[in-house]
Amino acid sequence: VQLQASGGGLVQAGGSLRVSCAASGRTFSSYNMGWFRQAPGKEREFVASISWSGSITYYADSVKGRFTISRDNAKNTVYLQMNNLRPEDTAIYYCAADKFRRDQSMGNYWGQGTQVTVSS
Repeated sequence: VQLQASGGGLVQAGGSLRVSCAASGRTFSSYNMGWFRQAPGKEREFVASISWSGSITYYADSVKGRFTISRDNAKNTVYLQMNNLRPEDTAIYYCAADKFRRDQSMGNYWGQGTQVTVSS
């Protein structure tokens, strides 16, 4: 599975942004998908995940209620809608695919990342 993240950019605090991750291959619908982020000088952290069917989602406490993960298996794409953004959300956002895991340990495959910058 090859993953290509896009949609990052610069947004003011309180604003919204949606990042996308397009996957190659015909087996996308059999993979759990997730989003992680890494801020400068910090370790990569789990943000959200969604099961292969889309029926189960998990969120980090720091984004719960503000971010929504979704997927469109017909388009081989997973999305992360980010609302009420804060400066501390500034990071490179990476998508990940995993056949079996849906938590912080997931990550058989990784995308290249897309930069999200939130100004105060």
